[in-house]
Amino acid sequence: MDYAATLQWLYAQLPMYQRVGAAALNPNLDRIAVLSAHLGNPHLKFKSIHVAGTNGKGSSSHMLASVLQEAGYNVGLYTSPHIKDFKERVRINGTPITQEFVVDFVAENKYFFEAKSFSFFEMTVALAFNYFASQQVDVAIIEVGLGGRLDATNIIMPEGCLITNISLDHQQFLGTTRAEIAREKAGIIKSKIPVVVVENDAETFPVFKTIAQEKNASLHLASQRQFTTDLLGDYQKQNINGVVSLLHVLPQFSVSELHIIDGLQRVVKNTGLRGRWEILENQPKIIADVAHNPAGLQAVFAQLKKEQSDKLHIIFGVVSDKKVSEITTFLPKKAHYYLCTANVPRAMNTSELAFEFIKNDFSFSTHDSVQQAFEAAKTAASKNDLIFVGGSLFVVAEILA
Repeated sequence: MDYAATLQWLYAQLPMYQRVGAAALNPNLDRIAVLSAHLGNPHLKFKSIHVAGTNGKGSSSHMLASVLQEAGYNVGLYTSPHIKDFKERVRINGTPITQEFVVDFVAENKYFFEAKSFSFFEMTVALAFNYFASQQVDVAIIEVGLGGRLDATNIIMPEGCLITNISLDHQQFLGTTRAEIAREKAGIIKSKIPVVVVENDAETFPVFKTIAQEKNASLHLASQRQFTTDLLGDYQKQNINGVVSLLHVLPQFSVSELHIIDGLQRVVKNTGLRGRWEILENQPKIIADVAHNPAGLQAVFAQLKKEQSDKLHIIFGVVSDKKVSEITTFLPKKAHYYLCTANVPRAMNTSELAFEFIKNDFSFSTHDSVQQAFEAAKTAASKNDLIFVGGSLFVVAEILA
């Protein structure tokens, strides 16, 4: 199989959470352990840093990778999901994994994959670990896919852990309260491994404190740091605090203040990160952001209020498991919404989304595709207007593609 056929097989044969939801999830780490053992346990052959949380873990992972690259390390980076191309999930020093490696990995292990019915995420995690080991990275930044305790990435023994903020998301899998969700995220805490938590939150911090004590792991609360980043958006400040605080409790990595300054200012250049308050065009200004849960979207729309424009156009779509009624409470009323359905099975139908917008008296139009919504917004907007693209990573992905 060539690269396109390999990806088609991966997507078609095995469920992927980002596309189909709960059917792709597994209740324990037994299968990823079996798969990793089959490959010679590559996750034990490189140092790693584990990053979990509801929002900010992707940006934080890229920040960590960028700073460590500036310090001269050969840095692997595993994140999910991808925006434009599967290879984005696995990078070394910002360069995506090669098509050849993906094709060869699947070809060499396809029989085993089929015999054991591994999930898409398990195979992708194993691919990343195998690639990092084969390329002899100095350290790999590993972003949790979902939760933490039962996430396939949780077989690693990291040098340190970072837990970003905790909010309600994926309640059907992680719990109905922030404390329950925090307990799942805290599952990445390992015995005697330092962990940094970004929020001193009355509901969640005691959970982290209890589990850290049980694991005899040193727990650190992120402190305020006077650094800036090339990633736009005020909400990145909290991510900076967590990243710098973690680096300060990991003496095994030789990182200077200059490395931190340069790394935080070159995140996009060093890692290729996309979709975080990304300005796509000017006149009219077009901004895209992949925030997709209520807490993340609330932060993004708070940032949007600071933008000056004659009129606001919002291209908006969500996945079917989102509670739109919770999101509409903080959506700006002085905007026209171009409702659309991304081309994935999990996407919420436009008519269902429109029902919530009718109830809340929003100005909107419906469109058959993301691209049609984008074209309609660009046609309607004047040069002093602002177009925002968001609600779902998949909506942003179709625009960037």
